[in-house]
This record gives sequence, C-alpha cells and structure tokens, in this order.
Amino acid sequence: MRINAIKLQPDSPFTWATGWQSPIYTDLRMTLSYPEVRNLIKVEMARMIMENYGSAEVIAGIATGAIAHGALVADSLAMPFVYVRSTPKDHGLENLIEGDIKPGQQVVLIEDQLSTGNNCMKCLNTVREAGGIVLGAVVIFDYQFSQAAKALHRAKLPYITLSNFDRMLDVAIDSGRLSQADADVLQQWHNDPENWTPAGFGAVD
Repeated sequence: MRINAIKLQPDSPFTWATGWQSPIYTDLRMTLSYPEVRNLIKVEMARMIMENYGSAEVIAGIATGAIAHGALVADSLAMPFVYVRSTPKDHGLENLIEGDIKPGQQVVLIEDQLSTGNNCMKCLNTVREAGGIVLGAVVIFDYQFSQAAKALHRAKLPYITLSNFDRMLDVAIDSGRLSQADADVLQQWHNDPENWTPAGFGAVD
C-alpha cells in the first residue's frame, strides 16, 4: 500500500476485467519500480521455491503480470525461464509458451496475483500439454477466494503465497490507512465479490 501497488477505495470501487465491482485493486507491476521491494519479493519467492519445490528445473512466469518477477526469480536461482501466454500471439509461431520446456522437466509457476484462478489454470494446462511437470505455484498476492482455492485443489496444483487479503486487511487497519467501517465493506465484498455492489449503487428514488 505504501507504494500504491494495492489501492483501497470502498467509496469509489474499481471495475475488474471480469466485470466485478471491487473496492480493491492490485497493480503489482508497481513493485518493479522500487528496488528494495522488488528485491524482497525476488528473494522471498526464491526461498519459497528452494524450501518447497527443491527439484524445480524451470521457472514459468504467467503473462503478463508475472513475467518480470518470474525472470528475476529464475535469474536468482540460475534456472531456465519461460513465460506462458493466456492466448497464442496472433503472428509468427503463435506460441503459448515463450521459451523452452522439455518434456519431463519440473516447473514452478510464478503468478503476481491469484483471484479467480483462471490464469493459473490456463498456464497449468499449457505447461502440462507441453510435457512439463508442474510442481506448484508461488503467488505474490492471494485474494483468498474460495472458488480459486477449490479449482486449484481439484487440478492438484499446490501453491504458496507471499501475502494475502486477510494480512493486507490487518495491516491496513493497524496502520490507520483503513477504518474499521471501510474494512467491513471490504470483507462484505470478499464474501461475495461477484455480486457485491457499493452502498447506494443503482438505488432508485
């Protein structure tokens, strides 16, 4: 929040690409502009990979938000790096995977944020179709939506995260950046993000 990578606007919600109204918006590309933050993320993700996925051979960043972070982590671990598109590019080789994954190689996915889980699922399927063995994913920020957790569990994709919605809410309240009333609004949204609307939105006199 200090660098505006996470924006909280309970009174003036954002519209996500899904069409959901949301009082929170994360732009984790912003962390790349701050060397101390960028390095902390790189070091912690690399540590998590070594501790949890020690047999990893390839790091795969999920386009587009996790490409840079994935490359930094791969460089730190001296591992090959690829990135995975959600859709093929519309020219040239029309690749979904940019880089080289050999059948049987063990892969760790890097994602910047986990919301619906759709991007992780697409990347997982793409890497598996290419013959890669996905050990798990490391995510910078997890919205902790139950539908995403259930989908990834069904797909047998374990994942670990640097931070999450609950932790963010605690820090925002403790630091005075968010009142308890506004925190309650965010919690209401989090309970049903697909159907949530801000107070008074769409009201008719």
